[in-house]
Amino acid sequence: MAKKISYSFEFFPPNTPEGIKNLADTHRQLSVFSPAFYSVTFGAGGHTRDGTLEAVLRIKEEGFNAVPHISGISSTKAEIKTLLDIYQQHDIKHLVTLRGDVPVGQIARGEFKYASELVSFVRQETKDYFHIDVAAYPEYHPEAASAQIDIKNFKKKVDAGANSAITQFFFNADAYFRFMDECLLADIDVPIIPGIMPIYNIKQLARFASNCGAEIPRWLRMKLEDYGDDLPSLRSFGVDVISELCETLIAWDVPSLHFYTINQAGIISRIIKNLESD
Repeated sequence: MAKKISYSFEFFPPNTPEGIKNLADTHRQLSVFSPAFYSVTFGAGGHTRDGTLEAVLRIKEEGFNAVPHISGISSTKAEIKTLLDIYQQHDIKHLVTLRGDVPVGQIARGEFKYASELVSFVRQETKDYFHIDVAAYPEYHPEAASAQIDIKNFKKKVDAGANSAITQFFFNADAYFRFMDECLLADIDVPIIPGIMPIYNIKQLARFASNCGAEIPRWLRMKLEDYGDDLPSLRSFGVDVISELCETLIAWDVPSLHFYTINQAGIISRIIKNLESD
């Protein structure tokens, strides 16, 4: 790899003792790559939300840069203000700020309808204390009425005070490049970090892609399906595919890569070692 770039890794909060131990093992394994930060996702429910705080504080206590996600869906302003106060008390200065998904069976959306409103609230309450990341969608948000409207909505988040963005995962590098061109035309000038999803199995990947509107190219889906239950071969192929995607992005001069870990380190370690051996 001609250029040294930074990495960041996303976890979800565990809810069992085994999960807590696994997460600790995972972030320690990934620490050899000197990540810029570890982020922890945020659930709308109380238990999951508490798990985010607990995981973030554990990671920070071990000397790593821990970045909590916060979500506006089903959250009140008072609840978000309490979280912001807690994170400031623990000297956490970086947030991933999202609208979030509506929980199944829940109608109430809380006091924040859009991510831009949540970003504005964080800025109102804390000024420039936090570095704020928001989400970006190279293949457009699944609920977007049009590509043009999606870019406008992204710009609203940036104008509200976002410092940078992390994309939803994608497998077609051209989607990212064209999205960046659209952002340039819309006067959006913040770092937009590609989000990278390793391939663990086809069913899981298809579910994730369906939920977030990411496209699995037909050639890739068919190739993965050909492996059937041969997970070692599927994952080895997946490492090659994702390594090539990352190499293409690095050659385009992206500043960083953000990996969705699914709380696992092995496949991501193989990918990064491929990148750093070039």
